[in-house]
Amino acid sequence: MTAKNIRLSSTEISGLWTTYMQESMAICFMKHLRQHLKDEEIVPILHKSLDTSILCIQQIKEIFEKENFPIPHGFTDSDVDLLAPPLFHDLFSLSFVYTMSRLAMINFAFITSSVARMDVREFFTNCLNERTNIFNDSATLMLEKGIYDRPPMINYPTGVEYIQHSSFFTGYINKKRPLNATELNEIFYNTVRNNFGSMLCLGLLQVVKDKEVKKYIMKGKEICDKQNKIFNQILLEEELLGSSPSAMDVTDSTTSPFSDKLMIMLFHSLNQMDITLLGHSLSLSMRSDLTAHFSKLILEVLKYGHEGLEIVVSKQWMEQPPQTTNRMDLIKG
Repeated sequence: MTAKNIRLSSTEISGLWTTYMQESMAICFMKHLRQHLKDEEIVPILHKSLDTSILCIQQIKEIFEKENFPIPHGFTDSDVDLLAPPLFHDLFSLSFVYTMSRLAMINFAFITSSVARMDVREFFTNCLNERTNIFNDSATLMLEKGIYDRPPMINYPTGVEYIQHSSFFTGYINKKRPLNATELNEIFYNTVRNNFGSMLCLGLLQVVKDKEVKKYIMKGKEICDKQNKIFNQILLEEELLGSSPSAMDVTDSTTSPFSDKLMIMLFHSLNQMDITLLGHSLSLSMRSDLTAHFSKLILEVLKYGHEGLEIVVSKQWMEQPPQTTNRMDLIKG
């Protein structure tokens, strides 16, 4: 069997299908942002991000068409109203591109390491490279505009040390040791992600029409704010500067530019990444109070995600991912 005749594996199907859904969703969101963006420094970065997502969709279509694989519906122009007033101010567009490219880098790195067929591997490698470039561009501009959240600084160690006692891992019974650099990094970027999530929730709450979806997004904002409160309290106890979300990037528009389906599915996608990143933080944390916090938050986000799935399934808004064949049904005839 030649390389050209190798069928897509389940991992490759999953990566391509999921990416198609996520990129089609991002395209709708970025089209609205592009419609109203005036900052000439941000415009090229947003255009580059949008063009990259559009090309990504086209390339997945080509792979699926060659395999006679059904093209997902995903999200289309029917899910975005380009005539709606701006929901966010210009700086949010830059934050959106930065956050989404960062999450995409993490996601594409994982997928790239899991696929084997050469054309699929090349596709995801290119996706990873493109998102890395966009991330670098957006981070650089955020630094220039003074809106990049810098992690807290720590003093350099004076030498190499080894852990001497199991008390290094305690967090409640004994006096807490200072955070190490890895733990501080995880806490900081969780606050950055939740600041963005809280601001996104605030904007969408102003325009969502469906009462059930609105209640769900409201709960999402409460979870973001709760996580931030926990992490900021830890930072303040360490005499490190905490942070809080800002509503300044949200306009006063109450006209929805997005379908309710798109909004809740965006939260479904972000929930998946949140669980992944919280799990990553849990695996790297060595202080027992931190592992307890991350464990509880993961369970809370899992429950929240399940509630969202119940809503989208009841409204028939969720496409079914490709499944394995039910052999027992075939045997029974």
